This record gives sequence, C-alpha cells and structure tokens, in this order.
Amino acid sequence: MARNKYPEITEARILDTATKLFLENGWEQTTIQDIVDELGDMTRGAFYHHFKSKDEIIDAVTTRIFMGNNPFKAVEEIKDLSGLEKIKHFFKFSLQRNDTMKFSEVAGSVLKSPISIGKQVLDSINNMAPYFTEYITEGIKDGSIHVKNPKQTAESMILLVNVWFSPLVFSDTKEDYMKKYEQLKLMYEGIGLPLFDDELQSLFENLYDRITVR
Repeated sequence: MARNKYPEITEARILDTATKLFLENGWEQTTIQDIVDELGDMTRGAFYHHFKSKDEIIDAVTTRIFMGNNPFKAVEEIKDLSGLEKIKHFFKFSLQRNDTMKFSEVAGSVLKSPISIGKQVLDSINNMAPYFTEYITEGIKDGSIHVKNPKQTAESMILLVNVWFSPLVFSDTKEDYMKKYEQLKLMYEGIGLPLFDDELQSLFENLYDRITVR
C-alpha cells in the first residue's frame, strides 16, 4: 500500500466528518464505522492508522473546537492589560464564543466519564495553568493581584472552574450552581484574586441556562 504523503489532510477530513456526525447524531450513537462510511473512501484499517479509538477521536474533536479560536492568543493580542485583566478577558472571551455551545453539544455526555474527567484534570494542570501562573505573576508585579503562591493559585482556580464548576460535568440545580460561583468569588477575593465579578457571573449563568435547556 502506498504511503500517505499528507496524513494531516486525511486526519483533518476524519475530524471534519466525525464532528459533523457527532453534532447530527450525538456521540453515543456515532460509531467508527459510521465515520468510515461517511468518508466513503477509507477502510477501517486506514482509519485506525490515524486514530486508535473513539476516545481519541472525541478528544481530538473537542480540542480542535476549543483551540480553533485560541483564547490565550486572543488575550495576548490586546495590549496593556494588567495580569488580572488578562485572566478576566480569557474567561469572558471563552464564555462568549459562538463555539462554546458547539463544544458542549459534542462533548456533553462524554465529559462526565471518569476517563474524560481525568483528561480534563491533566489538561487543566499541564496546558492551561502555566498561562494563568504567568498572568497571576504579572498581576502581582503590576499590583492588580495580591496572592502568595501564583502556581498553586492558578492550578486550583482552573481545576475548580473546569471540573467542579462545569455544568457539563455536574448536574447541579441553578441555585446550587450559582452558590458555587459565590463560593469561588469569596475564596479568591480572600486570597487576593478579585476575578469573579458581576459580569463574569452573568456570563456563567447564561452558559448554565443555554446548556441545561438543550
């Protein structure tokens, strides 16, 4: 068999097709064979050369959706933000993105699985927390943030927001969800990170409403 000279093009086609089927039929109802059949010119063997399992596909699809409009890049494109303003802008940009609901439609049920939650924890610590550590350090220098342990503050914050506070992971009532927001606000104001303001509260509340009415 001839070697595929452009594997990245093939992988992009697979991800395009998988995303389409996930959105149309749901993650649980879509099989690898469905993706292969939709592609039309690929065998299961060729498919497995690029992705070893359905878990790999959903991980790649959700990562692609989230990073397609990189919120960290969006933060860096705005000049003269304080460290605190960078963190606020990240969350406000992320919560207002048009693809936030697209992400939840693809990944909603999957994000509740123990394997997926473990991946979220590792991704939060390894890929996201370093950015927030940098922003918090900048905030300490410019006076907008007053915490003692930037790295630990960043890690705890992103873990709590991405997992504990996620309406895609925990099926809280709206009352309990907003109590979680109040708790986050009190905790981080108490250690010198006044991040969770009224505007952010409104955006998180809107996210909850949009997700729970699906």
